[in-house]
Amino acid sequence: MKKMKITQMDYIKANRKASRDEEIAEHGWPSRQHAIHKSKKVYDRKRMKAGLKDLPFHLSIAIKTRETT
Repeated sequence: MKKMKITQMDYIKANRKASRDEEIAEHGWPSRQHAIHKSKKVYDRKRMKAGLKDLPFHLSIAIKTRETT
């Protein structure tokens, strides 16, 4: 009967899985490892436009043309 050898890659993989399972159990969901934090100070047109949707009304102004008689 052959003995099973635990390789270094098997050990690393098992350690990563256990760490991930602990993280999920602690926080309730997995956290992102490689997410990039965007600074609020950096100009971002999309974020500015998204902020306008929070207003209770749109700021669009209807321009009435004057009818000449």
